[in-house]
Order: sequence, then structure tokens, then C-alpha cells
Amino acid sequence: MNLTDSTTIDSAVTGTGAARVKLTEIFLSIQGEADSVGWPTVFVRLTGCPLRCQYCDTAYAFYGGEWFALDDVLARVASFNTKHICVTGGEPLAQKGCFPLLQKLCDAGYSVSLETSGAIDVSNVDPRVVRVVDVKTPGSGEVGRNRYENLDVLRPEEQVKFVLCSRADFEWARDFVRERRLYERCMVLFSPSYGQVDGRDLAQWVLDERLPVRLQIQLHKILWGDTPGK
Repeated sequence: MNLTDSTTIDSAVTGTGAARVKLTEIFLSIQGEADSVGWPTVFVRLTGCPLRCQYCDTAYAFYGGEWFALDDVLARVASFNTKHICVTGGEPLAQKGCFPLLQKLCDAGYSVSLETSGAIDVSNVDPRVVRVVDVKTPGSGEVGRNRYENLDVLRPEEQVKFVLCSRADFEWARDFVRERRLYERCMVLFSPSYGQVDGRDLAQWVLDERLPVRLQIQLHKILWGDTPGK
């Protein structure tokens, strides 16, 4: 999807009062992360993010994009004829239009997940959406942006994700998970930062510590590398 350039996220409402969102891309791929890994999934990538994690692999979504009415987004999603939808970014919740978009996708009968940085309140997200919430580690450079209140509202079918940049990040996340007993609330995902931590090393650390967490490797990167739109 070739979208025109724009640099400002303004109000998510048109002059007629209809909600809209600014999109970087919509594409069909294989879900590479979280509990729905492996499913053919339509990714709806919203433009913009207030964070700057040092390992970010979607910095191209920080700027540009094009405004779409929500019904136009749903029409594009429907054209792929796929059940699973993932709304991602950037940080999708930075746009007010994301909330009604998630609701409309659920109303249309899709299985909807949301990938969010954990820096914005997730409590008002439609309860039919599965929220995948990051906890930023010190190695990300954005640990101070964590909104820990988000963890208190997660349901058992939802997930908390830690992207780990080093052994020190692993130890920080290990202690965080144990102290808060996050694994009793929902699934906890540990993921190696691509190119910074070897997946085999992380697997061994998890086994050595007997941690009740789920190791995830980014399947889409194994299949296609760092190709945008995959």
C-alpha cells in the first residue's frame, strides 16, 4: 500500500464528525508473535508513536501515512478474507480513532488483537480485543514510559511482552515477573531483541531459571527478514 506523506497526527475526526485513522499500511502476512503466532493475519499499521525504543523495527511508521475513514479501513480488511486482524503501529492507541476502529472490527466478527507499547491506558479498549502489552526494559531506552497500571486490567487470555536486549534485561524482566507474579494473571512472553540476543541463549536462560514464561521468536523475521509489510 503506497500511502502519501504527512507528518502530523491531528484530531481523528473529519469535518462531518466521522472517525478516521492515519494508516501507514494494511497487509496480509503470517502472525509472527504472541498467542496467535502462525495464523494468516491482516495487519493494520497506524502511523505515529511517542516512544523511540532503540530496537524499533517499524520506525518507518513514525511519520507519513494517509487518513482513512473507518469504513474504508474495514472494506480493505474485508478484501483479504481472513479472520485474524492485528492493529499495530507505531503506537496505535496514540490515535483516538483507534478505539472506534477496534470496536468496528469486533462488530464485524473478526478475531482482533492489539499490539501496544504499554505507555498508554488500555482500559478503554473494547473488551473483545486481545491486548498484547509491552513492558519496556532498561535496554529499550524507554523503561520510564511504562504505565504499570495497564498490567492490573489484563485478562487471562491476554499477554505481556518483554523484548530483551541483553542478559541484564533478562535479569530485570525475570525479577519483575516474579515480584509481580505476572504469570498468574496472563501469559508472559519473552522475546530476544533481533540481532542483540541469540534466541538459543534466551531459551537456556529461561530453562535455567525455571521461569513460567513463553519464549517467542519473531516467526515473520525468520521467514522474510526485516522486510516491511511482511
